[in-house]
Amino acid sequence: MKQNLLAVAVACAAFVLAGCEDKATVELTTPAQKASYGIGLNMGKSLVQEGMDDLDSKAVALGIEDALGKAPQRMSDEELMEAFAFLQQRGEQRMAELNAESAKAGKAFLEENAKREGVITTASGLQYEIVQKAEDGAQPKADDVVTVHYEGRLIDGSVFDSSIARNSPIDLPVGGVIPGWVEALQLMHVGEKYKLYIPSELAYGENSPTPAIPANAVLVFDLELLGIKDMSAE
Repeated sequence: MKQNLLAVAVACAAFVLAGCEDKATVELTTPAQKASYGIGLNMGKSLVQEGMDDLDSKAVALGIEDALGKAPQRMSDEELMEAFAFLQQRGEQRMAELNAESAKAGKAFLEENAKREGVITTASGLQYEIVQKAEDGAQPKADDVVTVHYEGRLIDGSVFDSSIARNSPIDLPVGGVIPGWVEALQLMHVGEKYKLYIPSELAYGENSPTPAIPANAVLVFDLELLGIKDMSAE
């Protein structure tokens, strides 16, 4: 709770900078000014993501002005804490609603996707298509380290990560990735390309590691298994 309130306070300071000056007169030339703008931009984005995009920047500016001018508070600490608690509760409620919507959309997507020709659904719920076969290639085990190329997308097509775009394959332990990848990699032969459709429970569930991936999101990957590392040669 305290950390969230601190984030709000910092973000509010950024709003004050935008509210107190004419945007046309704000200088963004020195490193400090550029960093200040970056802080405001990042905090503003965080507030939007947390459903707190309707804060009153003029009221925020008034609070900062009173504090800097050592003026008396216009309301009691109890009133302020009650207002903060309301924002916290509202943010949690909005997030729960978004999570539920994401889970519902993902379920509907997987149900329809499973009907397509070429899509295989495993007992765990993982769905995949074999894009390029290579039956003669070796198959990795859970304790292997593999080299892969991949691109990850949401079901709306937006890309959240791509070694393909970076033109930089990565090495990773088969047993150290999300469950959907652990299962898929052990199905693949070296040289094969799969398209994966990973249910949220086999991905990140409600605990997304990045704002680019919503909670309860179904993840779609283009995955190519380039090789299995010979760790004895390292």
